[in-house]
Amino acid sequence: MTPDSPNSCSPSVSRRQFLEECGIGLGSIALASQVGHDAQATEASINPMAPKLAHFAARAKHVIYLFMMGGPSQLDLFDYKPALNKYHDHPIPMSYIEGARFEQIREKQPKILGSPYKFKQYGETGTFLSDRLPFMQDVVDELAFVRTIRTYETVHPLAQLFLLTGLKTAGRPSLGSWVTYGLGSESEDLPGFVSLVHGAVPQAHDGLISNGFLSSSYHGVALRNQGTPILNLQRPAGINAADEQQIIQAINTLNAARFKRSQDPEISARMAAYELAFKMQSSAPDLIDLEDETQTTLDSYGVEPGKASFARDCLLARRMVERGVRFVQLSMGDWDHHGSIFRDLPPLCQQMDQPVAALLKDLKQRGLLEDTLVVWGGEFGRTPVAQPQMNAAIGRDHHVHSFTMWFAGGGAKAGANVGATDELGFHAVENEVQVQDVQATILHLLGLDHEQLTYRFQGRDFRLTDVHGHVIDGIFS
Repeated sequence: MTPDSPNSCSPSVSRRQFLEECGIGLGSIALASQVGHDAQATEASINPMAPKLAHFAARAKHVIYLFMMGGPSQLDLFDYKPALNKYHDHPIPMSYIEGARFEQIREKQPKILGSPYKFKQYGETGTFLSDRLPFMQDVVDELAFVRTIRTYETVHPLAQLFLLTGLKTAGRPSLGSWVTYGLGSESEDLPGFVSLVHGAVPQAHDGLISNGFLSSSYHGVALRNQGTPILNLQRPAGINAADEQQIIQAINTLNAARFKRSQDPEISARMAAYELAFKMQSSAPDLIDLEDETQTTLDSYGVEPGKASFARDCLLARRMVERGVRFVQLSMGDWDHHGSIFRDLPPLCQQMDQPVAALLKDLKQRGLLEDTLVVWGGEFGRTPVAQPQMNAAIGRDHHVHSFTMWFAGGGAKAGANVGATDELGFHAVENEVQVQDVQATILHLLGLDHEQLTYRFQGRDFRLTDVHGHVIDGIFS
């Protein structure tokens, strides 16, 4: 094909224009393959991340999921239980632990462990908070607490997978993948699902951002705190932007021809990935460049220029939501305090408290909190009984019977309190909530019916919540 050929393409045209002008006609191919389907399905076949209609009116458009990996102690932060101090060091009554599951405690009748932290009521709601959370005291009225979440996996990787994929074994799509599969993305030059990790690496690893059996377009993209923001994104030495665009166009010509023969959706996903990667070479560095942020904003989050931190991750989450990213997952840890909990918990709280409070205030000030759902929680909580350690101070074991998560913005009812635990915080005594209920509720706030959001794979329809899940009553504004 010569440069003067009527089918030749300029390096400046878009992918879709390129395919049309080159005679490949991916749009026509997709249209032909989608006869009888609506325009949304046609667009999705060309670009898997194209925005899609929700099942019903959505309260939220974006999610920032603050995953506190390791299992933070609800009893030292949010679920105030005076009885723990009253009965500190007493053996727990056997009625509490009959049939209970621990991960590491082997004592037949472990002792109750009080909390050294002071709790007070804050805000118009009069919600109790620990003195380890001085900044969150200012935003407590924005939070909707669910205090009685029940999980069934006591091991970190299994519990993490269960929480964020709906199954304790790897291979299922993650929550962020389901959300972008259902809604697409509003960002044209950033991924729809972005993940940042600060501190320990999640023990379920890539399973927490995996697309599973969904198109690879829905896999979470890891954004690094230091160095190149996204690996393998920089163009090779000696290749300029025009050269690279011509290479991508040539590759996508072949991809389009292959798609015409095979109708494999992974090919259109690959084509979209090439285009997105090209755009991200400029958009990703711009995203992490905080030069346009005021010093007041940096100080409110506690961001130190040039230093990786959870505070920086929270600020980046706001910047991503502003740019249309659908699902941002920030993982922070390690909250796994089997020993020395009262030494190790305060520093983590200090790292988390200020930036999370600043994030909520910042989102609200910019008018983003109304349609951005912020979720905070771990894969389980910590026990109200002590776990003795041979060479360290006592800690708390994994607690699966009842733990706390909170929601803010995105249609969550500010100041709500769902569920109640017994006087020791061991079991739910009101409104036990299952992990699948949390998943169903997040989808519901996004306008997605968890029973209708399905994907046919190996002869059956799969969904995030499998055959379980109910939307949590009392959490909607």
